[in-house]
Amino acid sequence: MRSLDTDYLVIGAGAMGMAFTDTLIDHADVHVTIVDRRYGPGGHWQDTYPFVQLHQASQFYGVASTMLGTGEVQEHGPEAGLHERARRAEILNYFDQILYRRFVDSGRVTFLGASEYHTDGTYHYVTSRVSDETAQVNVRRRIVDATYLAPTIPATTPPPFGAVDSTRVVPINELASLDEAPRNYVMVGSGKTATDGIVWLLGHGVQPDRIMWVRPREPWMLNRAAVQPDPAVAFGLAADTMEAAAAAESLDDMFLRLEAAGVMLRIDADVIPTMAKTPTLGRWELDLLRRIENVVRLGHIKYVTDHQIVLQDGVVDLPSSALVVHSAASGHRYPPVVPIWGVDKIRCQTIRAGFPCFCAALAGCVEATRDDDRERNRLCPPNRLSNTPAEWAQMQVRGVQATREFNAEPDIAAWANSCALNPERIEPSQRDAPAVHSAMTRLANAAELGLTRMAELAHDA
Repeated sequence: MRSLDTDYLVIGAGAMGMAFTDTLIDHADVHVTIVDRRYGPGGHWQDTYPFVQLHQASQFYGVASTMLGTGEVQEHGPEAGLHERARRAEILNYFDQILYRRFVDSGRVTFLGASEYHTDGTYHYVTSRVSDETAQVNVRRRIVDATYLAPTIPATTPPPFGAVDSTRVVPINELASLDEAPRNYVMVGSGKTATDGIVWLLGHGVQPDRIMWVRPREPWMLNRAAVQPDPAVAFGLAADTMEAAAAAESLDDMFLRLEAAGVMLRIDADVIPTMAKTPTLGRWELDLLRRIENVVRLGHIKYVTDHQIVLQDGVVDLPSSALVVHSAASGHRYPPVVPIWGVDKIRCQTIRAGFPCFCAALAGCVEATRDDDRERNRLCPPNRLSNTPAEWAQMQVRGVQATREFNAEPDIAAWANSCALNPERIEPSQRDAPAVHSAMTRLANAAELGLTRMAELAHDA
């Protein structure tokens, strides 16, 4: 058995693993070995549906050293005035360039693709899925688990419901490669994947009355215009959030106030959402989604027969000659919140509210610049992605508290303010701009009361 020596073994070449490694090698003279079961970098982007696009601005995604895209504002189309959003091919090419041109060519990073990591509790091994060769990896410093929050997606997750053999059920990936157009479509799922699928179908000429949407829960989504790489927008979003929380009588009231402020969106104005994973959504997409009138709200599907869809709370007829599109994977994962720096390994998690690439890069910076795990965990307390409105509120409270901790350290604050992944970065030339000053003043006036009230609302939910 051959043996490999490295300072850090990073498990997972997805966005968080790449972001952590990028910042680590910029701040420390170390060698990193990255292992991934896929043949190349990019994590779930290797498997996801071909027409997928980032739901957030490209600038917020990727690694700290190299911006994804150009940072340009779109001049045409339904999102004119908003920052560009990369598509799958661009993202995969970006991560490929980072891995090979920046990491591997430097001699400081080794990539073991198409390989599985395993351990017997004492020694660490990597086995090639191609040759079946196993190597022992001698890790001088740390194991980094960058898969702790790895999402589940339809292409690699079976449908969470049964179906008879005669019913055609496909993951959303197959929409782009159909041999023959079905008469009807049944889109299953409440989140970003389902909304992407419906927008894509409508954009390709499928009439709304040919689409049935099985939507087990109603989702809150963030208005994409309110989440932009512009400090006036970023601090305005934070101020709107704290003002809504400070005045809210209940959690639902807080979200309705955020809707009135143009922050939150919901598809059906007559239903209060119970789901709050909050991907961003353009108003033009919202207008398209509202064209779907055949919406089934009877809980999750249990199974599909030749002629019926059996759900938790009822039964509906399966449309004739229908293609059932599985877009119901959970997406976000919700493992236990544990210290990022554990005894056995570093587990990459979010720290501020959302923006996982920035959080992983921040952890890489803190790993390189601090020597004590207690101090590292103090500066980077773990957060949790949200699923419900209460969890969204909790995520915001934890994120604000964490941001205050790491921003109190001058060197970390300076790094964060130079990092394009940071949604609250302020260029020196922007600090005195009237719009930025106004948004920061609003936030300062509402922050304490809003934070206290949001914590209460989350606790009482």
